[in-house]
Amino acid sequence: MQYTQVGENPQRFAVIFQTGDELFDGLNEFVRQEQIDGASFTAIGALSAVRLAWFDWESKKYRVSVELDEQVELVSLVGDVADNAGKPEIHAHAIIARSNGNALGGHLRHALVRPTCEVMLTETAERLRKHVDPESGLPLIKIN
Repeated sequence: MQYTQVGENPQRFAVIFQTGDELFDGLNEFVRQEQIDGASFTAIGALSAVRLAWFDWESKKYRVSVELDEQVELVSLVGDVADNAGKPEIHAHAIIARSNGNALGGHLRHALVRPTCEVMLTETAERLRKHVDPESGLPLIKIN
């Protein structure tokens, strides 16, 4: 992973992942290293493996919905960064396309990059904070 700041007020970063980089862990590492506690991001690229999940309302748990070990296009990755119990944490949803053109989507859990993934991240003016929602049990962004 390589990155550079590409703008100020608000701060903007280009975060570039290369073959073999783990995207989910790498993004979390980046926001913690840069102490980013509020941001949104988008990305495109390609992956050699991916795991997506969906939130099962009845069990209040994420369930794996897609697990592929094949080359796919990362058609769209969107997400946010917020403080969760004192640490920045990403929340990301992905749409991937298989070689036959079928698209699949869900909550990003794991992704191996091949050959690249280009993330554009923009910080928010204010810190975003997550608090556990009593109904879902999920840490959700709360606005004061």
